[in-house]
Amino acid sequence: MQVQLETLSNLERRITIALPMTEIDAKVTERLKRAARSAKIQGFRPGKAPFKIVEANYGPQIREEVIGEQVQQSFYVAVAQEKQRIAGYPRFEAAQESADLENFKFSAVFEVFPEVVVGDLTSAEIEKPVTPVGDAQIEQTIEILRKQRTRFNYVDRAAAEGDRVIIDFKGSIDGVLFAGGSAENHAFVLGQGQMLADFEAGVTGLKEGETKSIEVAFPEDYHGKDVAGKTAVFEITVKNVSEAQLPAIDADFAKALGVADGDVEKMRAEISKNVAREVKRRLASRTKENVMQALLDATKIDLPKSLVELEVGRLMDQARQDLQQRGMNIKDMPFPAELFTAQAERRVALGLILSAVVEANKLEAKPEQVNAMIAEFADSYEHPEEVAKWYAESAERMEGPTSMVLEDNVVEFVLSQAKVVEKEVAFDALMGNNA
Repeated sequence: MQVQLETLSNLERRITIALPMTEIDAKVTERLKRAARSAKIQGFRPGKAPFKIVEANYGPQIREEVIGEQVQQSFYVAVAQEKQRIAGYPRFEAAQESADLENFKFSAVFEVFPEVVVGDLTSAEIEKPVTPVGDAQIEQTIEILRKQRTRFNYVDRAAAEGDRVIIDFKGSIDGVLFAGGSAENHAFVLGQGQMLADFEAGVTGLKEGETKSIEVAFPEDYHGKDVAGKTAVFEITVKNVSEAQLPAIDADFAKALGVADGDVEKMRAEISKNVAREVKRRLASRTKENVMQALLDATKIDLPKSLVELEVGRLMDQARQDLQQRGMNIKDMPFPAELFTAQAERRVALGLILSAVVEANKLEAKPEQVNAMIAEFADSYEHPEEVAKWYAESAERMEGPTSMVLEDNVVEFVLSQAKVVEKEVAFDALMGNNA
C-alpha cells in the first residue's frame, strides 16, 4: 500500500492511497470461490455451476464489495500510520486517470482536530453570582406556592384588582368588527396585565350583568399589525366576578405539597431545602456560563467544518422533535442551517476546549465525584436508592453525570486561575419570580 498525504489548509488534508490490484484480485477470487459453493444459477444444481459462469454472474458485485471494504480499511490504516486525528467523516474521491494498471488508486479528503492552546486565564475576570437565602426568601416562596393554588369564589360586587372576571366582548374599529376582537366567556384576572391597560380599566368597577362600551388605544408596537396604533371600541358584558382566596398555611396546604402527615414545620423545612438546592443549581449554572465564555474569549481555535455541520444537524433534529412534541406539523416547515450555525460553532469550540483543559490538567471525573453527583440528583426523589441504581445499571446513563462532573472540574480549575468577582443577584431575579 502506497500512501501520499497532502495539506490542503490548516485543518484539511488529502490522502491518496494505491492498493495493489493483485491483492484486490486475490480477495475477489477467494470470495467468488466461497460463493460458488452455494451459488444458485439456472440450469445447474446449487454449488455445481462452473467457476467462469459464477464469475460472470457474481463477479461485478463481489468486486465492488471488496473494493469498498479495502478502501475503508486501508484509509483508517493509513491515517493511523500518518498519525492523523480525523474530525468528522472523510469524503472519498476517485483518483485521476493514471497509466498505472497495477494499482487501484483513490483519495480521501478529511479534516483533522485542531491543536487547542488555552490562553492565559490569570488575567481573566469572571463574575460569580451569589444570592443569600434566608427566612424572607422561604416565606416569599410559600406565598408563591399559595398563589399557585388560588381559588376564586363568586362575589356580588363591582370588579376590583385581583378579581377574576368572565366577560363577553366585541371590538370594532370605525364601526367594523375586526379579527380576534371578539370573545365569549373570556376569563382573566384584573391587575396581572393579561389585557391592555385601557381594557382592564374599563372592566374594573363593573358588576355581574353590567354592559359598557369603552375605547382602547392599541400601542404602535402591538403584535397584531392590523390594529397596531389604532383605537377600537369594545362592548363588554360582565358575566361573573370572583374574588381570589389563598389557601391557609395549615395541614391541608402541607399535604397538598406532599407532606403526608400535614406537619407545617416539616413543610417549611422541605421548602427551605428545595429552595436552597434550586438556588445553588441556578447560581452554578450562571457561573459555569461565565467560565465557558471566559474560556472562549481566551482561546483562539479553528473549527473543523465537518464537526460544525454534524452539530448543526443534531440541533435541527432536536428542534424538530421539540416542535413535534408540542403538536406542531413540521412536515413542510423549513429549517435553515444558518439558524443553528452560531450555536453549533459555540458547542463545538467548547467541546474541544474542555477536552484540552481536562487532558492538560488531569481533571477526569473520579468515581466518587460521579456517585456524589448522582446522589444529589436522587435526593429530590421519594426513593433515592432506586434512582442511583437506575444510573448504575447503564454505562450510557452514567455518561450524563460523568459529563457534568467533568464540567464542574473545569469550572473549579478556571476559577482557581482567574480573578473571581462576586456579584449579588436578587432572589427574584435569579428565580424568575413576579411576586
